[in-house]
Amino acid sequence: MSANAKIHKKLNELAATAICGNDISSSVLYVSALAIAFAGQYAWITLLIVSLVLFLFRKIYGEVVGALPLNGGAYNALLNTTSKGMASFAATLTLLSYMATAVISGNEAIHYLHHLIPSMPIIISTIILLAFFAVLTIGGITESAKVAIGIFIFHLSSLFILSWFIIFYLSENGISLFFENWHFPIQNGSIMNAIFLGFAASMLGVSGFESSANFVEEQKKGVFPKTLRNMWGIVSIINPLMAVFALALFTIPMLQSDEFQNTLLIEMGNHVGGKWVATLIAVDAFLVLSGAVLTSFVGVTGLLERMTLDRIIPQFFLKKNKKGSSYRIIIMFFLLAVSVLLITNGNVKLLAGVYTISFLSVMALFGIGNILLKVKRNKLPRPEKASWISILIAIGAVIIALVGNITMETKEDLPSNLMVFLDYFIPSILFISMMLNRTVLLKFLLSSIHTIFDPVRSIVIKTDKKILLLIDKINSQEFVFFTKGDKISTLNKVMLYILKNEHTKKIKIVLALEKDELVPKNLPQEIDFLGREYPEIAIEFLVIDGKFSPELIKNLSNKWDIPINFMFIGSPSDKFPYRVEELGGVRLII
Repeated sequence: MSANAKIHKKLNELAATAICGNDISSSVLYVSALAIAFAGQYAWITLLIVSLVLFLFRKIYGEVVGALPLNGGAYNALLNTTSKGMASFAATLTLLSYMATAVISGNEAIHYLHHLIPSMPIIISTIILLAFFAVLTIGGITESAKVAIGIFIFHLSSLFILSWFIIFYLSENGISLFFENWHFPIQNGSIMNAIFLGFAASMLGVSGFESSANFVEEQKKGVFPKTLRNMWGIVSIINPLMAVFALALFTIPMLQSDEFQNTLLIEMGNHVGGKWVATLIAVDAFLVLSGAVLTSFVGVTGLLERMTLDRIIPQFFLKKNKKGSSYRIIIMFFLLAVSVLLITNGNVKLLAGVYTISFLSVMALFGIGNILLKVKRNKLPRPEKASWISILIAIGAVIIALVGNITMETKEDLPSNLMVFLDYFIPSILFISMMLNRTVLLKFLLSSIHTIFDPVRSIVIKTDKKILLLIDKINSQEFVFFTKGDKISTLNKVMLYILKNEHTKKIKIVLALEKDELVPKNLPQEIDFLGREYPEIAIEFLVIDGKFSPELIKNLSNKWDIPINFMFIGSPSDKFPYRVEELGGVRLII
């Protein structure tokens, strides 16, 4: 009993905010310098624009996850409004974003520590750091949260100390340099172009905002919208404030130099408080960037668990340990991150394109998922709603940032952001496509074997039997649709969805009736007609005594040995007595 309690223990507001907040708040280490590099004295304005965009996304995420409070983020939103193929596209982008975040954050964390311990080997130390957080995540979400909280509190405390020293310094020396910088000549042509490029670069400062949606099932009720509010508050205050401080302490040419781009906050700490403040910021940078690595492990675990349950990823990865962690997923992600680190030989700037394009694409897809939810699942209850104008503005802003990053010039010795992104995206999406169409590929393989090996009949026959058994095993999974006595047109949509999205030969159509309720007059004949229209799927019509409820779903799942996520319902109305999450993972398909 105690073991189960540990597995299902939910995260409170501080723990959930810390896990995703370490990622988004670590952006202060680089985003202010990055914004100044492109926007100069207007950097703080671009960071405030980013804050406004993020404010719009608070309700977008709140509406989608409030209506569908399941792990998976953009993948979950699109899975319940479109098809597995579109949802898998979003999932691939999310996976690449987490991969790039883990490798970049881990490597940058070690570089900051390298300032304090010059003899430390970068590559080996980065691998050790990635391994540490892999082991920590395998130990369970609760243990991970304790570490995340410690890092989060230390980070905010360090920034408060730095800000106090800067304010004291400026009170003594004045802010005349800020006004001199304000009249500095624009480096990128016009003010609008500078703000455009600065905004595109500054949008990287909200990476991590999407992470909370990927482990929402691990959070206590009502915590998710609070994590969005907290993350928005942090980046809205810290990032523009640090840009203003930087412009009040140093000239723009100094701020745009390579040295300041990499260690801006350390230089600010050293300038106003001396070596010990600079050392504090270096230690803080190491810790909070390490916290971003933890965010990647937690977020990707929630995402891949959901994909595995939906049979997009092999079921092999669903195995859990006593702590309730999907350790095989975590080990796979660790090995993937290490391989990327070794392939790039520690030059993680090569991953900038993957990190940028995938993250911004995921945010745009989440906005699109919100639109589809409004159009296709309008009756689904939700705690809050985003207005159409705010959704369109938010998506438009992300697309602008995406275009800016794709067209942005990189250093001469580095390939473009888009080319690096495609190098990683294409193999990933090909693998996912193969998993989605594996029965088609197996049948193609079977046909090829017949063509090539017909002269050797014995070999062909043995191979034939094995592959047919594999196809039958995949198609043997039975599905359930709970009907309310739907019309034949609705039931026909159910059959079309099954044919398009699932690999199966069997479906149970279940009608739960309470006492004195009767089976709709034409329903048995209509289901019999569907059986003749779709002979490739065996339809079994069952009438169950009892009220449709979470308990009934769970009992039938146990009785028939059919996972709840393979049971479907139509979109419930506002009068439906249960919330979607109370049904244990039942999917909405109409």
